Amino acid sequence: MTFDWNAHRFSGGVLALDLANTVIFRDAPERSQDRFADPGEVPRFAAAAANHRRSEWGNVKFNPPISHAAIAALIEVREAINRLFRTAVHQGGFRPEPLSDFLRLGSELVCDEPERNNLILPQPSEGRRELSLGAAAFLSGVRLFEPTRLERIKICPNCHWLYFDESRNRSRRWCDMSVCGNRAKAQRHYSRNGKPAGNNHV
Repeated sequence: MTFDWNAHRFSGGVLALDLANTVIFRDAPERSQDRFADPGEVPRFAAAAANHRRSEWGNVKFNPPISHAAIAALIEVREAINRLFRTAVHQGGFRPEPLSDFLRLGSELVCDEPERNNLILPQPSEGRRELSLGAAAFLSGVRLFEPTRLERIKICPNCHWLYFDESRNRSRRWCDMSVCGNRAKAQRHYSRNGKPAGNNHV
């Protein structure tokens, strides 16, 4: 069965965090699910990401990895992104080992890009271009290094996704109010009334 890569699946706000969020419930191993356990979902994610991340990357095609080795490399950089930014949220900044892993793995992906590729994030007038999904996710993560952006990264208390809080006063609590926020409200309601909280899958 294929997975629906709808707008909610891109609640991370930027490509790097969206990629990390292809695993849900990371802080609850007994419930954790990896959407890339089926390699067929990787190209489907890449196609959906090109649509949902136009505000970040403009008119782009993200080329997905094809070989088993290339998919493994993408998953490695995904885990490095997750570790780097999840650690930053919990500990208030970057730590040497997660940062080193992120930079090493990402630079390897960037080195595989064609020499003609311009890897800067696009201006609105820029025409269509192609780059690998892994390199784009790495560059998206690098852009989050700016302290005023880094401090806006949060972890959803329901699904454990990383997300970029774009609200004016950084008051956003959930990755997606219409999904995780409403489920949390329903859970509080059911708890007060002695009823089951229901399904919390995302």
